[in-house]
Amino acid sequence: MSSFVPVAIASIAVLLAATSVRADEADWKRGRIYYRSVCTSCHAAEPVGSISPSTRTKAEWAAYLKADRHAAGKDTVSRYLSQAYRAEIKATNKAAEKFADLPDAQLTADVAAFLMRGAKDGDEPASCN
Repeated sequence: MSSFVPVAIASIAVLLAATSVRADEADWKRGRIYYRSVCTSCHAAEPVGSISPSTRTKAEWAAYLKADRHAAGKDTVSRYLSQAYRAEIKATNKAAEKFADLPDAQLTADVAAFLMRGAKDGDEPASCN
């Protein structure tokens, strides 16, 4: 067993505890819909391009989410998972509209569950074509 697995599990536990959502309450399918519809669609329009969950390991995704730093620290990940951000884009994004009233902690846990499942060392490494 890789030494990264216990670290990844501990990091996920910390992330989920911080968001007050239990791991078994996270919905990776809802996380996938949001990630692909919001995160991937935005990144595809940027020079960096879309970022597949399988480009990082579970530990790397957990560290990224815990650090809450997006765009090389110019912004936060939590901003893009917030109800306020979803309200800003819901007129042009169906996933943001669909999940507009979902608590931030729940959506964060859902996206984290998708990223862990689709990570390079996850159960089902995912791409976002």
